[in-house]
Amino acid sequence: MIIVIDGLNRHRYSRLLDEMYALRARVFGQRLGWEVDITDGKEIDQFDALDPAYVIGVNDEGRVVSCVRALQTTGPHMLSDVFHDILDGEPPLRSATLWESTRFCVDTDVLDRGKSRNSVSYATCELMAASLEYAKASGISDIVTVIDPVMNRVLKRSDCAPYGYVGSTKPMGKVSAMAALLDCSDERIGKIRDFAGIEGNIFVSDQRAFELSDDHTPSVQPLKAEPVTPNVHMRQLLEEYCIDQITDAHTVEELTAARHLESLLVGAGMIEQRISSDTHG
Repeated sequence: MIIVIDGLNRHRYSRLLDEMYALRARVFGQRLGWEVDITDGKEIDQFDALDPAYVIGVNDEGRVVSCVRALQTTGPHMLSDVFHDILDGEPPLRSATLWESTRFCVDTDVLDRGKSRNSVSYATCELMAASLEYAKASGISDIVTVIDPVMNRVLKRSDCAPYGYVGSTKPMGKVSAMAALLDCSDERIGKIRDFAGIEGNIFVSDQRAFELSDDHTPSVQPLKAEPVTPNVHMRQLLEEYCIDQITDAHTVEELTAARHLESLLVGAGMIEQRISSDTHG
């Protein structure tokens, strides 16, 4: 399922954001070898301070397994300020109806292969469909995204091939990077859903969103003590012990303590109802 975190609700989802930053560090810093800033195992850059929107995929356990960042192109964004070499000297695209989509990644260490709901393929398509649906609902018509050739092939295989590219492909870390254009049309969204077999609403419910938030404290059910039923031999030993304690008591305090112990064992069902009432004069 997908949850959207933006400037309005990000204060409620610090755990999910930390998991997302950690996933980005593993993917872009370690796997792809991009020159990114990683601190305490989290990849965070200057654009994360601009209150972007994050479209985040979580599994049934509430763990982040995919993410992508959406940023307006009317202000600072990665293609204009970081990946400008891709543009070959051309000015960056800027429009109120164009979003930049970056930091798209999935957790291949957690997700399975194949096409199940817990697979890399399904999570990738779900994230793509969700990001396009969210953009379209926000009045956005197109997305420009910086991707590597592998992701470009993924888009084509999932029937979501870009309708165009900006600039040219440039070396970036261990791979290359390019800027692709995608429209947020119902046709494109429908093709992605059909390819992955995605049906119905893919965004979390209000209740699930609350459960994923920092405000939610999981209820802990108290452990219910199971009654202990001693075997016959153990019961006999306990009864004899109580008799000995009562018989050997030399003071009122010792006798009171011994009978209190006997009372507790009777109440717990460990021994029979008082058998030693007359064993001490």
